Amino acid sequence: MSEVAGDARPPGEYLLGHSDGEVERLQAQARLMEPITRQIFRDAGIVPGMRVLDVGSGAGDVAFLVADMVGDSGEVLGVDRVSAVVGAASERAKARSLRNVSFKIGDPAQMVFDRRFDAIVGRYVLQFQKQPALMLRNLARHLRSGGLAVFHEIDWSGLSSFPAAPTFDRCCRWGLDTLRAHGTETRMGSKLHATFVEAGLSAPSMRLEALLGGGTNGAAVLRLMADLTATLLPEMERLGIATAGDVDIGSLFDRMAREVVAGESLLVGHFQVGAWSRT
Repeated sequence: MSEVAGDARPPGEYLLGHSDGEVERLQAQARLMEPITRQIFRDAGIVPGMRVLDVGSGAGDVAFLVADMVGDSGEVLGVDRVSAVVGAASERAKARSLRNVSFKIGDPAQMVFDRRFDAIVGRYVLQFQKQPALMLRNLARHLRSGGLAVFHEIDWSGLSSFPAAPTFDRCCRWGLDTLRAHGTETRMGSKLHATFVEAGLSAPSMRLEALLGGGTNGAAVLRLMADLTATLLPEMERLGIATAGDVDIGSLFDRMAREVVAGESLLVGHFQVGAWSRT
């Protein structure tokens, strides 16, 4: 990693930010991930009537998904440390006339709640924690006896193309190197088993899925990667991993798409890993 000066972010700080553009990217990502997350939660045992804590709720997409699963007889509380996204999530809930979901600002691992929860859920949360097992252990205190902990995380090792699509592969390496430089755990999905056990929970049940696309059907995987690259680009430049000229964000998606079609390549997206166990 190159040495840099100026307004460096501390390693491990949340890197992706909370700009309006990033919130839009996350919402687009959420629409693609919704079927995968829903299946993980269904397999884990999220059912109507549950009281659920959604940690790192961001703009609320996971909370809204769970609210649909637990129904009017259930309740979802989403918690995030960033007031701006909590405000946005609350406005979205109001616009949808959702009465079974609410949001609070704070660190859910340190907060006190009036009642215990039937389940705690999170998507893409543990990968950004310096001590994910400690966070999970602290969160589990909020569960009733027999309560459910369910997390959906990614593993960057799943990304691949065959036959090779060089620009897509290069883009994946840039993103991986940038996140690693900041202390993000890029293999959190595969580390969920060990994290649950270290947190004092029973060995989790697990599920793995991935987005796949070949030729003209690879657009979803390419769009996710192009949009994430746009978010990470300032940090890529700051760290000396790639320049704006290297990336050429304006044409990146089209260049990747042309290569994938010309090479009849199959794209494999990030591994999407779910893990769950009961207290």
